[in-house]
Amino acid sequence: MMHYPDLHLYIAGEWRKAADDMAVLSPADEREIGRLPCASRADLDDALAAADEGFRVWSRTAPRDRADVMIAAARLMRERIDEIAAAITLEHGKPLPEARLEVIRGAEFFEWDAGEAVRTYGRVIPSAQGTRYSVIHQPVGTVAAFSPWNFPMSQPARKIGGAIASGCSIILKAAEETPAGALHIARAFHDAGLPRGVLNLVFGNPADISGYLIPQDQVRLVAFTGSTAVGRHLTTLASQHMTPVLMELGGHAPVIVCDDVNVTDAAVMSANRKMRNAGQVCTSPTRFFVKDSIFDAFAQTFADHARKIRVGNGMDKGVEMGPLANGRRIEALAELVADATGKGARLLTGGERIGNSGYFFQPTVLANVPDNARVMQEEPFGPLAIINPVGSLDEAIACANAVPYGLAAYGFTHNAANVDRMVAGVECGNLSINTLEASLPETPFGGVKSSGYGREGGTEGLHHYMTVKTVSHFMRIDPANKGTEE
Repeated sequence: MMHYPDLHLYIAGEWRKAADDMAVLSPADEREIGRLPCASRADLDDALAAADEGFRVWSRTAPRDRADVMIAAARLMRERIDEIAAAITLEHGKPLPEARLEVIRGAEFFEWDAGEAVRTYGRVIPSAQGTRYSVIHQPVGTVAAFSPWNFPMSQPARKIGGAIASGCSIILKAAEETPAGALHIARAFHDAGLPRGVLNLVFGNPADISGYLIPQDQVRLVAFTGSTAVGRHLTTLASQHMTPVLMELGGHAPVIVCDDVNVTDAAVMSANRKMRNAGQVCTSPTRFFVKDSIFDAFAQTFADHARKIRVGNGMDKGVEMGPLANGRRIEALAELVADATGKGARLLTGGERIGNSGYFFQPTVLANVPDNARVMQEEPFGPLAIINPVGSLDEAIACANAVPYGLAAYGFTHNAANVDRMVAGVECGNLSINTLEASLPETPFGGVKSSGYGREGGTEGLHHYMTVKTVSHFMRIDPANKGTEE
């Protein structure tokens, strides 16, 4: 059995246990694999004080020096990939190759943000002689960040990378279900020489920790990835203290499939991507709107391929899809399937739990799903795809926009006019054509409507972690030589 790390809080550059703890369970067999320390109020107070001091030091550290520490931490993560990936698979269940890719993606986030750290340029605004207006960017302060369970490494990396590259300090509350990824990030930064207090890692009850941290004067930004419902609650709490937020919330990604594509290629690619991470991805392609002339072929090919996907323990060789996060996800998916089929949807494959041990669920495909089915509005967050026929591109765009979410959207077409109409008409923060990749370190990522506010990644990724200061400088003019006096 692969090793699972001994879990600790990380506060003020030191590792500590806590008086209270909780079990970390393997979703593959439901056994306990570790004990998670739960931060007390005293621990949180220590983290706030440490972050305050860490910000004082780190905000005055040269961007080039910040970047060097980030690059060193990323290098350590790459060197430790086997150990980190195994821990992620044990606690999350995803296949080991996917866990390895996630470690690499986390390192890439730090490498990209390290490069951006030295490019947070300001500007000088043209003005009259003797007057200078300049605009500079400064780190916002201490960040209270909250990361979800579905990507234990890459989601914490996004927030840590943006904060540290900008010169901020950060208190990260990582997911209690999947804590090892964030723990390994903290270890890498500790070993890379990050000053005390710049990064603090805590675990525990999400509502208790967010309710205590967000109102504190030291906290100058709240960064959250998770459900829209929780995001709204945290935004409301932050607004009571005039604290800005960065919110990456839920999605219900549409896929528009036009009739000028290779049906088999599009369907197989879509089935593979839909089942990645057991469908537990906010950008997961879920609502497929397929031109009616190719609908039957696309739906059948998609279902046939989904049926062949090997589901099992992520540690086993050849497994393509692991378990869901917990038993609640199984119940939620079963309810959505029952509701849809009860209202006339066709179940092409799947729809049931696999076995009685572990949280495994069949890759599931529903076709001809009516608009009044719950799954048409509710994000399933699991291995469930919806495939419906449409008569035109206009109808497909209208269907794509018929939810309160707007995070990721996808299209398959080789017609430039179709692409132009999708770009103009689909309401989303990220649109991908002929690819199902929605997020890269070098591209800004975020949503519209109920899918959140702000962007992570790309050159825009550091903007929310910084404030804009305008400096107006009036200089006396020396009448003798028309120069300026210092």
